[in-house]
Amino acid sequence: MKLPNTAHTSRPWRIHELAGDFELEDVWALATPGGPDGLAQLVRQFTSDDGSHQSALVVRTLFAIRWKLGALLGWDKPGSGIGTRVPSLRDRLPADLRDMPRGPDSETLPFTSVYQTDTEWVSEIANRTMHGLMHIGWVPDGAGSYRGQMAVLVKPNGWFGKAYMAAIAPLRHVLVYPPLIRAIGRDWQMRATG
Repeated sequence: MKLPNTAHTSRPWRIHELAGDFELEDVWALATPGGPDGLAQLVRQFTSDDGSHQSALVVRTLFAIRWKLGALLGWDKPGSGIGTRVPSLRDRLPADLRDMPRGPDSETLPFTSVYQTDTEWVSEIANRTMHGLMHIGWVPDGAGSYRGQMAVLVKPNGWFGKAYMAAIAPLRHVLVYPPLIRAIGRDWQMRATG
Protein backbone atom coordinates (compact mmCIF):
# COMPACT_ATOMS: atom_id res chain seq x y z
CA MET A 1 0.00 0.00 0.00
CA LYS A 2 1.30 3.45 -0.93
CA LEU A 3 1.62 5.75 2.06
CA PRO A 4 1.71 9.52 2.40
CA ASN A 5 5.18 11.06 2.53
CA THR A 6 4.61 11.91 6.20
CA ALA A 7 4.81 8.18 7.02
CA HIS A 8 8.52 8.60 6.28
CA THR A 9 9.19 12.24 7.13
CA SER A 10 7.54 12.07 10.57
CA ARG A 11 9.75 9.19 11.77
CA PRO A 12 13.03 9.89 13.60
CA TRP A 13 15.16 8.24 10.92
CA ARG A 14 18.88 8.95 10.72
CA ILE A 15 18.50 9.29 6.93
CA HIS A 16 16.95 12.76 7.41
CA GLU A 17 20.25 14.22 8.63
CA LEU A 18 22.15 12.69 5.71
CA ALA A 19 19.96 13.09 2.64
CA GLY A 20 18.40 16.54 2.84
CA ASP A 21 19.34 17.16 -0.80
CA PHE A 22 17.42 14.07 -2.02
CA GLU A 23 13.75 14.17 -3.05
CA LEU A 24 11.33 11.72 -1.43
CA GLU A 25 9.65 9.93 -4.34
CA ASP A 26 7.56 7.19 -2.76
CA VAL A 27 6.71 5.55 0.56
CA TRP A 28 5.22 2.05 0.70
CA ALA A 29 3.98 -0.19 3.53
CA LEU A 30 5.34 -3.72 3.34
CA ALA A 31 3.22 -6.70 4.38
CA THR A 32 5.98 -8.06 6.61
CA PRO A 33 4.53 -8.41 10.12
CA GLY A 34 6.96 -9.29 12.86
CA GLY A 35 8.48 -8.50 16.20
CA PRO A 36 10.70 -5.58 17.15
CA ASP A 37 13.85 -7.30 15.84
CA GLY A 38 12.60 -8.18 12.34
CA LEU A 39 14.57 -5.69 10.25
CA ALA A 40 17.63 -7.93 9.86
CA GLN A 41 15.46 -10.69 8.37
CA LEU A 42 13.83 -8.22 5.96
CA VAL A 43 17.23 -6.92 4.84
CA ARG A 44 18.40 -10.50 4.19
CA GLN A 45 15.28 -11.02 2.09
CA PHE A 46 15.98 -7.86 0.06
CA THR A 47 19.64 -8.67 -0.55
CA SER A 48 19.49 -12.43 -1.17
CA ASP A 49 20.10 -13.84 -4.62
CA ASP A 50 17.13 -16.20 -4.61
CA GLY A 51 15.18 -13.70 -6.73
CA SER A 52 11.91 -14.25 -4.90
CA HIS A 53 11.41 -10.52 -4.30
CA GLN A 54 11.62 -10.03 -8.06
CA SER A 55 9.16 -12.80 -8.83
CA ALA A 56 6.53 -10.65 -10.50
CA LEU A 57 6.85 -11.10 -14.27
CA VAL A 58 6.04 -7.45 -14.98
CA VAL A 59 8.73 -6.26 -12.57
CA ARG A 60 11.36 -8.61 -14.03
CA THR A 61 10.44 -7.53 -17.56
CA LEU A 62 10.58 -3.80 -16.76
CA PHE A 63 13.93 -4.15 -15.01
CA ALA A 64 15.29 -6.12 -17.98
CA ILE A 65 14.10 -3.37 -20.36
CA ARG A 66 15.62 -0.68 -18.12
CA TRP A 67 19.03 -2.44 -18.02
CA LYS A 68 18.99 -2.93 -21.82
CA LEU A 69 18.13 0.75 -22.38
CA GLY A 70 20.81 1.75 -19.88
CA ALA A 71 23.40 -0.33 -21.72
CA LEU A 72 22.31 1.01 -25.12
CA LEU A 73 22.25 4.67 -24.02
CA GLY A 74 25.27 4.50 -21.72
CA TRP A 75 23.38 5.33 -18.53
CA ASP A 76 25.16 2.68 -16.47
CA LYS A 77 28.71 2.91 -17.81
CA PRO A 78 31.67 2.73 -15.44
CA GLY A 79 32.26 6.23 -14.20
CA SER A 80 28.55 7.00 -13.87
CA GLY A 81 28.00 5.45 -10.47
CA ILE A 82 28.89 5.61 -6.80
CA GLY A 83 32.41 6.79 -6.09
CA THR A 84 32.93 8.16 -9.58
CA ARG A 85 30.10 10.45 -10.76
CA VAL A 86 28.77 10.91 -7.23
CA PRO A 87 30.31 10.30 -3.82
CA SER A 88 28.78 7.58 -1.70
CA LEU A 89 26.35 8.62 0.98
CA ARG A 90 28.72 6.72 3.30
CA ASP A 91 31.04 9.74 3.02
CA ARG A 92 28.43 11.75 4.97
CA LEU A 93 28.01 9.28 7.83
CA PRO A 94 28.71 10.48 11.35
CA ALA A 95 31.23 8.41 13.33
CA ASP A 96 28.61 6.32 15.17
CA LEU A 97 27.07 5.07 11.90
CA ARG A 98 30.42 4.69 10.16
CA ASP A 99 31.63 2.42 13.00
CA MET A 100 28.61 0.08 12.73
CA PRO A 101 28.38 -2.81 10.27
CA ARG A 102 26.86 -1.29 7.14
CA GLY A 103 24.67 -4.23 6.21
CA PRO A 104 24.81 -6.49 3.15
CA ASP A 105 24.95 -5.39 -0.48
CA SER A 106 22.36 -6.75 -2.89
CA GLU A 107 23.50 -9.93 -4.59
CA THR A 108 21.33 -9.36 -7.66
CA LEU A 109 20.83 -5.60 -8.11
CA PRO A 110 23.44 -2.82 -8.27
CA PHE A 111 22.61 -1.45 -4.81
CA THR A 112 25.36 -0.86 -2.26
CA SER A 113 24.58 -0.82 1.44
CA VAL A 114 25.20 2.49 3.20
CA TYR A 115 24.26 1.72 6.82
CA GLN A 116 22.04 -0.49 8.95
CA THR A 117 20.69 0.09 12.46
CA ASP A 118 18.03 -1.78 14.43
CA THR A 119 15.27 0.18 12.70
CA GLU A 120 16.56 1.28 9.30
CA TRP A 121 18.69 0.13 6.39
CA VAL A 122 19.79 2.30 3.47
CA SER A 123 21.28 1.23 0.16
CA GLU A 124 22.23 3.35 -2.82
CA ILE A 125 22.54 3.25 -6.59
CA ALA A 126 23.75 5.83 -9.08
CA ASN A 127 23.92 6.14 -12.84
CA ARG A 128 23.81 8.94 -15.39
CA THR A 129 20.15 9.69 -14.61
CA MET A 130 20.16 9.91 -10.81
CA HIS A 131 21.58 9.00 -7.41
CA GLY A 132 18.96 6.94 -5.59
CA LEU A 133 18.46 5.68 -2.07
CA MET A 134 16.27 2.82 -0.91
CA HIS A 135 15.37 3.26 2.75
CA ILE A 136 13.87 0.27 4.54
CA GLY A 137 12.48 1.10 7.96
CA TRP A 138 11.01 -1.13 10.66
CA VAL A 139 7.96 0.57 12.19
CA PRO A 140 5.30 -0.24 14.79
CA ASP A 141 2.05 -1.09 13.04
CA GLY A 142 -0.22 0.31 15.77
CA ALA A 143 -1.52 -3.16 16.68
CA GLY A 144 1.39 -4.39 18.79
CA SER A 145 3.46 -5.71 15.91
CA TYR A 146 5.98 -4.24 13.46
CA ARG A 147 6.31 -4.15 9.68
CA GLY A 148 8.63 -2.91 6.99
CA GLN A 149 8.28 0.39 5.20
CA MET A 150 10.12 1.28 2.01
CA ALA A 151 10.96 4.81 0.94
CA VAL A 152 12.66 5.81 -2.30
CA LEU A 153 14.73 9.01 -2.31
CA VAL A 154 16.30 10.42 -5.46
CA LYS A 155 18.68 13.16 -6.52
CA PRO A 156 18.13 13.54 -10.29
CA ASN A 157 21.16 14.31 -12.45
CA GLY A 158 20.27 17.63 -14.10
CA TRP A 159 17.34 18.29 -16.40
CA PHE A 160 17.68 14.88 -18.05
CA GLY A 161 17.45 13.12 -14.69
CA LYS A 162 14.35 15.13 -13.76
CA ALA A 163 12.72 14.32 -17.10
CA TYR A 164 13.63 10.63 -16.74
CA MET A 165 12.15 10.44 -13.22
CA ALA A 166 8.96 12.20 -14.37
CA ALA A 167 8.64 9.88 -17.37
CA ILE A 168 8.96 6.68 -15.34
CA ALA A 169 6.73 7.80 -12.43
CA PRO A 170 3.55 6.25 -13.90
CA LEU A 171 5.40 2.99 -14.59
CA ARG A 172 6.78 2.89 -11.05
CA HIS A 173 3.40 3.57 -9.44
CA VAL A 174 1.35 1.19 -11.58
CA LEU A 175 3.60 -1.53 -12.98
CA VAL A 176 6.65 -1.76 -10.70
CA TYR A 177 5.89 -1.09 -7.07
CA PRO A 178 2.46 -2.74 -6.58
CA PRO A 179 3.59 -6.18 -7.87
CA LEU A 180 6.97 -5.78 -6.16
CA ILE A 181 5.32 -4.98 -2.81
CA ARG A 182 2.97 -7.98 -3.20
CA ALA A 183 5.96 -10.23 -4.01
CA ILE A 184 7.83 -9.02 -0.92
CA GLY A 185 4.78 -9.82 1.22
CA ARG A 186 4.36 -13.28 -0.34
CA ASP A 187 8.03 -14.08 0.16
CA TRP A 188 7.87 -12.87 3.78
CA GLN A 189 4.83 -15.09 4.41
CA MET A 190 6.49 -18.12 2.78
CA ARG A 191 9.62 -17.68 4.89
CA ALA A 192 7.52 -17.26 8.05
CA THR A 193 5.55 -20.46 7.41
CA GLY A 194 8.31 -22.48 5.77
